[in-house]
Amino acid sequence: MNSFRWQSQLSLVGCLCLLLVGCAGMGKSGGNPHVGEAISHAEEAIDHGGMGHSDVLVTHAQVSLQHAQAAQKEMSNPHLDAGIAELEQAISHGEAGHSGIATKHAKAAVGHFQEI
Repeated sequence: MNSFRWQSQLSLVGCLCLLLVGCAGMGKSGGNPHVGEAISHAEEAIDHGGMGHSDVLVTHAQVSLQHAQAAQKEMSNPHLDAGIAELEQAISHGEAGHSGIATKHAKAAVGHFQEI
């Protein structure tokens, strides 16, 4: 009987660990997969902007924007709105070849998305 109780306790601990790991992952994206994708692509935009690749920055910022807008259809959050505005600025400056300014806007977008 003790063996059964021990196995039950281990199973309960295992389930709690899985639950905690799952909830920890939600912090980065507010539980919405589009927010996570928006962050990922905005970070790619930042990386390429740092290398002066304005065209690639714009491409990733546009994909990030698409994901952020998809998340906006599913949830309401002022940080999401602010991040979208920052991405729009990043795209505008990136298209003008201003990779430094575009990168700053992409970084600001990531900061907002991480607050969701």
